[in-house]
Amino acid sequence: MKTAFVTGGSGGIGSAVCRRLAEEGYAVAVGYCKGKEQAEAICKELMSGDSVAKAIHIDLTDPLSISEAFKEAESIFGSVTVLVNNAGRAHIGLFTDMSEEEIVSLLTADLTGAMLLTRLAVPGMVKRGSGRIVNISSVWGEVGASCETVYSAAKAGIIGFTKALGKELAPSGVTVNCISAGAIDTPMNACLSEDEKDDLIDSIPAGRLGSPEEIAELAAFLCSDKAGYITAQSIRCDGGWC
Repeated sequence: MKTAFVTGGSGGIGSAVCRRLAEEGYAVAVGYCKGKEQAEAICKELMSGDSVAKAIHIDLTDPLSISEAFKEAESIFGSVTVLVNNAGRAHIGLFTDMSEEEIVSLLTADLTGAMLLTRLAVPGMVKRGSGRIVNISSVWGEVGASCETVYSAAKAGIIGFTKALGKELAPSGVTVNCISAGAIDTPMNACLSEDEKDDLIDSIPAGRLGSPEEIAELAAFLCSDKAGYITAQSIRCDGGWC
């Protein structure tokens, strides 16, 4: 059985990735932290279409939670063949106004947690001589964003992690790639006013926000056999924005 573990699976991009991978025949572990009801609803939706899915709680700021979640996924589905590190959170505000706790917590949730989960998935993939790891980053990890300094740093770390690990695992038949998402129409951007959203769209050459389904389509391709020679790459999906 092909199994995909998707963190942040209850969110806008994560749920789209879960649906798309289910279409490709994957059993899906829908990882969630706070969105239990949403994750269970997505599982119900997937299973109504004859897919196999299970909501699994995972707190990426807690190493024990990460370990337990991975063990649960493997106990239910067997080997994890695809890992999509999608979960994360943002913080908008001046860097100097952030507390030490806020800085460490955001870096842990957006970077360290993904690394710790990946470390659990890699040995099995290497042993089987195959596997796909897709990390969801942001264009801010490439160009930086004022008032999103720590978020930008974490996403830049994800990109560096992807490029280094991709080279390290290439001889083992495991690919590691990253999607640098632009402005995507998700609840994370719901805080924008209509005027702010219009100004944002005006700055995007494609003239619109991206959809979660477009990120999911790219993720599914990177998980497919067609992408077997693509690794250690960060691919932008941003409508020409940055």
